[in-house]
Amino acid sequence: MTSFTEENYLKIIYMLTELNGGNEVSTNELAEHTQTKAASVSDMLRKLAEKSYINYRKYQGVTLTKEGQRIALSVIRKHRLWEVFLVEKLGFGWDEIHDIAEQLEHIDSKELTEKLDDFLGNPQFDPHGDPIPDAKGKMPTMGYQKLSDTPLNQPVVMMGVSVHSPTFLQHLDKNQITLGCTIKIQEISEFDKSFTIVLNDTHTIFVSNEVAKNLLVK
Repeated sequence: MTSFTEENYLKIIYMLTELNGGNEVSTNELAEHTQTKAASVSDMLRKLAEKSYINYRKYQGVTLTKEGQRIALSVIRKHRLWEVFLVEKLGFGWDEIHDIAEQLEHIDSKELTEKLDDFLGNPQFDPHGDPIPDAKGKMPTMGYQKLSDTPLNQPVVMMGVSVHSPTFLQHLDKNQITLGCTIKIQEISEFDKSFTIVLNDTHTIFVSNEVAKNLLVK
């Protein structure tokens, strides 16, 4: 049996490992991400290592064991399914759901998770465009790129975001940038690298380089 805190650590280690290209996650990275002191992080890592959820050597970084990865993917699966439920069935905005799903992801019932998955029609992606692992922990293939890496005048479809903060998502809503919209880069400013983009072939807006880096397109 794993605690909520242990599950959260395993989930964070999994996601940071993905961001690091499969490389080990450092204690400092975990401390920064969890906003916890390095000493407290080290204590938790020792506990997780004792349960054989992680491979941990002091000063060497952390990787998940097969069991640790299984638990992490199970938590991520539940989190993203609940996000779909909150948006599609309860009408929450995509900027309102993360914290609620953080609580629901720890419900320990495989039967509930699978019935929720079936009820939602077995979605492959959550409202932020993130892939949902299946019951065996397999992730759908994404193949997305950053809008900032897209050539000029090439139409692309908005598929996801790499930042889930409410302020960022509200900024996108304000500018009518939503999943599924068509985007075409018209111009990139030499001065500040901001982008002039055309949305859905209907209207032109300006977005910062920071926004463009965090929009995932295909």
